[in-house]
Amino acid sequence: MSTRLQRLDHLLTSILTAVCGSDSTPEGLRMLLLRAVLLLLVLPIRGQDSETEGPGVVVPLPKGACTGWMAGIPGHPGHNGIPGRDGRDGTSGEKGEKGDPGLVGPKGDTGETGVTGIEGPRGFPGIPGRKGEPGESAYVYRSAFSVGLESRVTVPNVPIRFTKIFYNQQNHYDVTTGKFHCNIPGLYYFSYHITVYLKDVKVSLYKRDKAMLFTYDQYQEKNVDQASGSVLLHLEMGDEVWLQVYGDGDSNGLYADNVNDSTFTGFLLYYDTV
Repeated sequence: MSTRLQRLDHLLTSILTAVCGSDSTPEGLRMLLLRAVLLLLVLPIRGQDSETEGPGVVVPLPKGACTGWMAGIPGHPGHNGIPGRDGRDGTSGEKGEKGDPGLVGPKGDTGETGVTGIEGPRGFPGIPGRKGEPGESAYVYRSAFSVGLESRVTVPNVPIRFTKIFYNQQNHYDVTTGKFHCNIPGLYYFSYHITVYLKDVKVSLYKRDKAMLFTYDQYQEKNVDQASGSVLLHLEMGDEVWLQVYGDGDSNGLYADNVNDSTFTGFLLYYDTV
């Protein structure tokens, strides 16, 4: 080994001893460090662009050669630069395909009622419907009579026999007894109009042997007077209604002739549906 290499080796050993505290460094590491020191020694001095081959002779470096060059230690990363300006908007992309329908949302609240619109024009008449079934004959529910007095003879406390017939088509009034017989249950209207002459009149309307209505008229001498009454009664099947004089025999001044009538009338208003 030349004297120069010996010196370098001695120098390298001293450096390792100072750094590591021992000269027992692996041979590979020693050789690596030695090469590094040699490269530093052979670098050209600043301001020289060529090597000398001898005194006064300048030997130019081979073109493109980097003799004795050694990479430096990497520097620290630089600071982040200022963000660049926004770029221009890109062109619109092609329209995508239609997506699947979304789920049905919850039902919303009921809105306020709108203003009533203008009435539209009248439509054409519809087609007539089918004819209905024949109804029950109304004749079944007819019941009426109207009779008058022909004789002035009346007996107290017995039914007055009105034998003058104005209407009795259903024959619900019995001329022989002077009583009306109920054949259709329902609501009936009864009225009477009495001509009073020669005596006072006390008459009452009976239903089932019970007086329901009373009428009294006092006779005025040498005069013809009038007495009347009317009532609504509900009758059941088989009920009887009639007029009769009540009290003593002196209150039977019922009168009738060719110009004066005493009448008794009754008819069905509403029949019972149940």
